[in-house]
Amino acid sequence: MNAVAATLRQNWVITLRDLKHWQREPWTPVFGIAFSVMLVLVFGYLLGGAISLPGGGDYLAYLMPGIFALSMMFGIEATMSAIANDSKKGVTDRFRSLPISGAAVPLGRAGADLMNSAAELAVLMVGGLLIGWSASGSVGATVLGVVLLLWLRFAMLVLGVFLGLAFRGEGGVTAVQVLVWPLGFLSNVLVAPESMPGWLAFLAQWNPISATAAACRELFGNPTGITGGVLADHALLLAVLWPAVLTVVFLPLTARAYRRLSR
Repeated sequence: MNAVAATLRQNWVITLRDLKHWQREPWTPVFGIAFSVMLVLVFGYLLGGAISLPGGGDYLAYLMPGIFALSMMFGIEATMSAIANDSKKGVTDRFRSLPISGAAVPLGRAGADLMNSAAELAVLMVGGLLIGWSASGSVGATVLGVVLLLWLRFAMLVLGVFLGLAFRGEGGVTAVQVLVWPLGFLSNVLVAPESMPGWLAFLAQWNPISATAAACRELFGNPTGITGGVLADHALLLAVLWPAVLTVVFLPLTARAYRRLSR
């Protein structure tokens, strides 16, 4: 128990250290929010009138939970880049020379980015309310939807920390940036999978981001755009399981990569 408490204290110290970096360089979260706002404007107002939902419903109400889920995935390359830069500059080596838990450094970075993501999500949700989106579900259901969004974000951050430790070159960051886009858009965040060709709809339904977006739509009382398929009955379960699987797989790999790290 004492070891766990010590790890948590060390984790908090590293988290505060990384949060100070955001205070000095706030442009990454600002641009992240601006990009999400741009997607809302493009799809919600320019193209939204031409998009119909299976089962009916207002497209803007469908779109906003998808944008929330998408924003939880974007920025993984920033986490990866920060971890890689710390490693290349020797910062991580100095941490490793200290008598602290090996989990404190990677989890501290994930904790700082998670707090930053919570602030971004709050801004996006307030912005959604201002343009007409609303959550008509219960307070408890709405809170659970927010928790699921942050749960997905935590899993993405664990993945980003692992990639930053495993691939420290600029090529690795570029490769992740290229992969993030198709993974994010090959989902139900912008359009319903039922409007896609069969094979594409299958991939979109089994995308972790689709599960979180569909579950949040249900919890927020927004149109789901779903009339059948795996997400119709199991969106909430999959929204819990997908991030859990990613965390269980990549958290030990992150700890292993950190222990084996060398300049």
